[in-house]
Amino acid sequence: MRDLVVIGAGPSGLAAAVYGASEGLDVLVLEASSPGGQAGSSSRIENYLGFPTGISGQDLAGRAYIQAQKFGAEMLIAGTNRLVCERKPYIIEVGSGARISARTVVIATGVQYRKLPLENLSRFEGAGIYYSATFVEAQLCGKEEEVIVVGGGNSAGQAAVFLAQTTKRVHMLVRSSSLAASMSRYLIRRIEESPKIVVRPHAEIVALEGGDHLESVRWQNNQTGQIEEHKIRHIFIMTGADPNTSWLEGCVILDSKGFIKTGPDLSPENLSTAGWPLSRQPYLLETSLPGVFAVGDVRGGSIKRVASAVGEGSVAVSLIHKVLQE
Repeated sequence: MRDLVVIGAGPSGLAAAVYGASEGLDVLVLEASSPGGQAGSSSRIENYLGFPTGISGQDLAGRAYIQAQKFGAEMLIAGTNRLVCERKPYIIEVGSGARISARTVVIATGVQYRKLPLENLSRFEGAGIYYSATFVEAQLCGKEEEVIVVGGGNSAGQAAVFLAQTTKRVHMLVRSSSLAASMSRYLIRRIEESPKIVVRPHAEIVALEGGDHLESVRWQNNQTGQIEEHKIRHIFIMTGADPNTSWLEGCVILDSKGFIKTGPDLSPENLSTAGWPLSRQPYLLETSLPGVFAVGDVRGGSIKRVASAVGEGSVAVSLIHKVLQE
């Protein structure tokens, strides 16, 4: 039996692994694909403390992965099918059919990218449609090519600034009237100062065309109805994400959007419905299941910043020590 099983190896999950293992816990990390989570797809994170020139999401995740292993955390690449939560110790069922028992659990499964409602979208995924903007994707775009970034959040801003360094022009398509509501001020300033980035408010893609690779795009102004067609071969979709919580099957209380409710966000009615068995209230970051914590993007009300995700992972471990002593 493991002291702690961390499900998900994004920044929050890796932080929990580093702090848990360094403090003597027997830690196993389960990750369905590759470490890094959504942050791992970021070409350059410039507002993370201690990296004034920025660091790529892949580099940050790689370092954290090595750090966790250095302290003795074990890593297993395996999808999580189910949390068996009716009794303790909890059981995590993974894709291979294995069952792993755990005294405590940290859920750090993050989110999955939202996709545009276009019939032939899947046909061009990886052939003109991308959900991350790293050095790998940038290599596919020629210096004289124009590209599209869809979205108005920080990940979209970071992608636009990064791609502007190596392409002719970046069109930022935003459904709303401006970037101000959802993007950090420093990124807005970078975008405003770049002659290569054109922000197109009220714009939504309505059609994709091409053969084996995307060749042209049509977008529509959702205020005027005007449609434009452009010979653009690369689109980077950064339109937010939905939480990866379907595998929990009613084990923990979720909010209306499917994110996990924790700590003070759990109402007395929530705890009554969940059958909370303890006299104490749930700790900060603890779910409606005692000893099961949620950190990072999968948690309702989380701040979508790498630094806060790392902080949540470390805070969860300090609370797990209390649970293990109960």
